[in-house]
Amino acid sequence: MRKLLFVSIFALTTISVFAQSTSEPPHQNISTDSTVVYRLFATKNIYTFIKLNTRNGQMWQIQWGTGKYDTFATLLSDISRVNKEEERNGRFFLYPTTNIYNFILLDQIDGRAWQVQWGDKKDRMVIPIY
Repeated sequence: MRKLLFVSIFALTTISVFAQSTSEPPHQNISTDSTVVYRLFATKNIYTFIKLNTRNGQMWQIQWGTGKYDTFATLLSDISRVNKEEERNGRFFLYPTTNIYNFILLDQIDGRAWQVQWGDKKDRMVIPIY
């Protein structure tokens, strides 16, 4: 009886571990070098990255693939979030959320934040978070 109880507890524990949500943001392998102008941020889509200009907050959706028409770069936002004289390498950074299509863009100097949504053309947006 004790052995059956142990096996049952072990099985339930194993099931609950494997049933955990995969709603964690993607792991970012990002250097701490704050002198770079551009960074690539992984999304949960294995073929899609977001390229960020860390000086001014401009962004592009970058897709790679093996087919002839799978590879492209498209504009997410060409708006500079600061004046030219306020640009600094490493000023802007993207933080993944648990939503596959959304990131938070943070101005690391003044604390302003924006919701960044990538995807199909009609779904792309960058909106301020107040």
